[in-house]
Amino acid sequence: MRTYHCFWLLFWAGQPHQSFLTPLSKRTSSFPEKENVLVLSGNSRQDVHRSKRSWMWNQFFLLEEYTGTDYQYVGKLHSDQDKGDGSLKYILSGDGAGDLFIINENTGDIQATKRLDREEKPVYILRAQAINRRTGRPVEPESEFIIKIHDINDNEPMFTKDVYNASIPEMSDVGTFVVQVTATDADDPTYGNSAKVVYSILQGQPYFSVESETGIIKTALLNMDRENREQYQVVIQAKDMGGQMGGLSGTTTVNITLTDVNDNPPRFPQSTYQFRAPESTPLDSPVGRIKANDADMDENAEIEYSITEGDGYDMFGITTDKDTQEGIITVKKALDFESKNLYILKVEATNTHVDPRFLYLGPFKDSATVRIQVEDVDEPPMFSRPAYIMEVKEDVPLNSVIGTVTAQDPDAAKNPVKYSVDRHTDMDRVFNINSGNGSIFTSKPLDRETLLWHNITVIAAEINNPKQSSRVPVFIKVLDVNDNAPEFAMFYETFVCENAKAEQLIQTLSAVDKDDSYNGHQFSFSLAPEAASSSNFTLQDNRDNTAGIFTRKTRYNRHETSTYFLPVVISDNDYPIQSSTETVTIRVCACDHRGKMLSCNAEALIHPTGLSTGALIAILLCIIILLVTVVLFAALRRQRKKEPLIISKEDIRDNIVSYNDEGGGEEDTQAFDIGTLRNPEAIDDNKLRRDIVPETLFLPRRTAAARDNTDVRDFINQRLKENDTDPTAPPYDSLATYAYEGNGSVAESLSSLESVTTDGDQDYDYLSDWGPRFKKLADMYGSMDSDKDS
Repeated sequence: MRTYHCFWLLFWAGQPHQSFLTPLSKRTSSFPEKENVLVLSGNSRQDVHRSKRSWMWNQFFLLEEYTGTDYQYVGKLHSDQDKGDGSLKYILSGDGAGDLFIINENTGDIQATKRLDREEKPVYILRAQAINRRTGRPVEPESEFIIKIHDINDNEPMFTKDVYNASIPEMSDVGTFVVQVTATDADDPTYGNSAKVVYSILQGQPYFSVESETGIIKTALLNMDRENREQYQVVIQAKDMGGQMGGLSGTTTVNITLTDVNDNPPRFPQSTYQFRAPESTPLDSPVGRIKANDADMDENAEIEYSITEGDGYDMFGITTDKDTQEGIITVKKALDFESKNLYILKVEATNTHVDPRFLYLGPFKDSATVRIQVEDVDEPPMFSRPAYIMEVKEDVPLNSVIGTVTAQDPDAAKNPVKYSVDRHTDMDRVFNINSGNGSIFTSKPLDRETLLWHNITVIAAEINNPKQSSRVPVFIKVLDVNDNAPEFAMFYETFVCENAKAEQLIQTLSAVDKDDSYNGHQFSFSLAPEAASSSNFTLQDNRDNTAGIFTRKTRYNRHETSTYFLPVVISDNDYPIQSSTETVTIRVCACDHRGKMLSCNAEALIHPTGLSTGALIAILLCIIILLVTVVLFAALRRQRKKEPLIISKEDIRDNIVSYNDEGGGEEDTQAFDIGTLRNPEAIDDNKLRRDIVPETLFLPRRTAAARDNTDVRDFINQRLKENDTDPTAPPYDSLATYAYEGNGSVAESLSSLESVTTDGDQDYDYLSDWGPRFKKLADMYGSMDSDKDS
């Protein structure tokens, strides 16, 4: 029979170290109950057989907030392999092992070293094992058990807010919901009544109540009036343990505000109001203010005023000042003390926002009587019209009356009035007025073409009190009469060709008139009597306010008469008829067969944009002076002393860049420019040799530009052929061409510097085979070889 070992957890039931056990499964067989044990099996095989069974436990209970001075005893671990000889060692691991929970490795006693708080951690999971001290091997499989922290009532209920704010309308019914407060308890709600919270009201009765289980606050008093009291402070208590004695509690404050409703109608503080208004009060000016009081606030206290009846219903109006809720009485029509000096009005004040729930409290409006006394004042004269419009012809004689203004004193005294013109509106003193009767007359001539409208201001003042005055605008329109003769629309200056034909149109005329014509202007054109018979031109009236000038003869001679002045008479058809004589200037000019002007005595007319003869002469002189300067400069340069290219035979230049300058060899990058080889157009082809005088001056021949990708060697060969066959080339090679020898040149190196470094002598006979252009070099180096031989 196979034997299996297990741990036995023993719980001691002593008073100072009380612990709690919870069964894992039902009792399966009887076992001598000497003590409560926990069997922690480490093997789950199906074929396990035990000779005895016991209660199976897997959890311990431990009170939180232990206040004793010693460690709190939890329980005991024991293995049936423990013979009491100290050969076994108990080990504890898991949550808090070694820190919160320690185990006696010899006896298996478990203790808690610190105070535990269930609200921080309610459950600890640990693992126990027994090992052999000598071998270090476990004698039992590791078993797991749980330590649950038992809750005690150590947390008072806490409200979610320290202060609550709520509001309800005034005059609410009993039981109206106000706000709900909530308190929570951190204790274990599944154990006892530690977390069961009950609400109660400590302050705020009899106005409000609170439901004990939900924390809902409701109204408890009927018709609470905001006008009597607006703010309430309610203190609510939450107590655990179901509200029993010894439970912990917490409180919160609820500030409750009664909001306004329209439950108060407006009321005038007095039934009658009296005001005084001078009869000179301007329209829309305030006369007085009245106010009805309303105990409500904001929109519930908004009032609208109206005049419901009275003899001044159409003379006065009333508006509401939105800021002060006052009724402002204003003047709608002009007051006149002499006509009526007392008005009685009935003014009504009404709420604009009425709550139907409170209509039973009465009508939400009130009325009062307003008496307005009109006071007499000394008023200025009043004109019969607000403005006057007059018309006068521009040819009216001076001191002619054009109209009359009338003003009277509206007061009962009827003081006399005198008139005058405001000279700020008539600076030229064109008009004047009779101070007694108000008749306006002219004092200077009028001209419609200069000024059509005259706007003046007439002043009427009381003779006894000149400070009492009034003004009226007078608009005077000047009517037109035919007093201006028509005239040309522009200055006409034209020309006629010498070869002109008879009856040829040379100019069309038009006219304008400063006068106004109701039916449109009608002008007639004719030649002046003195030019009608003897003129070389005729005039034809087109009957459309234009006329044409035509030639009368076939030819004209500008040498005989260069300019003609043709007088033209222009007349209108208004009354009285006005006419004027205008002159047309006609110049005789030479023209081509198409009639285009070629020349004329009037140069400004013919060549308006050309140059004068003096300007042309000045330009010609400048050109001559410039040419002379260039010729002199060229002659001076030719007379300069010519410097020979080669001074002696011994003076041999290597890597010649120019015949009068020694280069620095192939390493001298300043001696030549490869760009010159690729752009022959940059070479100055006009340079001539300075060591000899050319026999014949040929024009330089421009060669075609080489392509950008042309090889330098091909370019040199091409230029060599061109220079060999060019008769205009100077008798020497282009320095730029031979400054760069290229790679694999057939001529090899031409430098005498390289030949000096060789052991043998150079043979320059091949230079003779290069053509006539290299004859100079062949003679030069050939002579040097002959000198060496000699």
